[in-house]
Amino acid sequence: MFIKRVNIRGFEIGMKFRNGEFQGLLGPGVHWLIDPLKKTEVRIASTRDPWISEEQLDVMVKSGMLAGKAEVVDLKDDQRALVWIDGRLASLIGPGLYAYWLGAREVRIEVLDISTIRLEHAELKGIARLSQASRWLDIVRVERDSVGVLFIDGRYTDQLAPGLYAFWKDSADTKVVCLDTRESQLDVSGQEIMTLDKVTLRMNALVTYVVSDAPKAVSASSDVRQSLYRDVQLALRAMVGTRELDTILTAKDDVSQELLQQVRGQAPALGLEIRSVGIKDLILPGEMKDLMNKVTEAKKAAEANLIARREETAAMRSQANTAKDRKSTRLNSSHS
Repeated sequence: MFIKRVNIRGFEIGMKFRNGEFQGLLGPGVHWLIDPLKKTEVRIASTRDPWISEEQLDVMVKSGMLAGKAEVVDLKDDQRALVWIDGRLASLIGPGLYAYWLGAREVRIEVLDISTIRLEHAELKGIARLSQASRWLDIVRVERDSVGVLFIDGRYTDQLAPGLYAFWKDSADTKVVCLDTRESQLDVSGQEIMTLDKVTLRMNALVTYVVSDAPKAVSASSDVRQSLYRDVQLALRAMVGTRELDTILTAKDDVSQELLQQVRGQAPALGLEIRSVGIKDLILPGEMKDLMNKVTEAKKAAEANLIARREETAAMRSQANTAKDRKSTRLNSSHS
């Protein structure tokens, strides 16, 4: 009744406690413990699951009894570690005391310094897939045809090419803004604008652009597309307001070219390069459309009348020439 039998298999280790305090380790085999007051407890751990999960781990480490039996790591606040088991990445751990049984599994601890802020590692993809990654790292993926603008503690630091990046969360405040570097288009709907001759119209434009200076595009405006939209609208208003309607209608290409030059000159301040600007639509109010239709009809009627008169004149000349030719023929016949 006072003797306790404990059987520990070859891949196990026994942790002996008395009155809740760590006393030592028991190796594989059969152990007989004299415990008349039932104050002795043996907790058996499998070395196949090498992580030692024990509240009194600090006591066990200080006792020195884990030496040669466990891999111990004590991580400071500015340290993190990768745990490799049997050559495979198993976990990412933060500050604290950890221990892993040796023997059944091959355990390797890779300690990392987070003062570098950015984690650069050959196994970064595998690290990003770990369940603990989101706890300790900000993971950022810059997609193809994009550029990442990196800010650390609010200051621009670098441009990031397409790829996977990781930054230590507790090291600094990092932010990555991704921008598409492909050619983009922006439809600009014109507000109602009054021409120099007091005609109200709407003019819509299509702008094609690319990001040429990513850091400036991020820093110059909270929304660079909206800023470009506003600049084009203002340019349209300024150009239409200094021209009469007829000039705008007859020199649409010239208006587009002038608009292109004006917007192109403003775009570098937004970190953009303007490739083209075109006038898509020019919309007149209903009464102006009716008036222009009437003018067009009148012009076409006048042109038709002119053509008819020309045809009548030509017919009369033809008849006169024919009569003249007949008279000349008769005269020649009489002389003969």
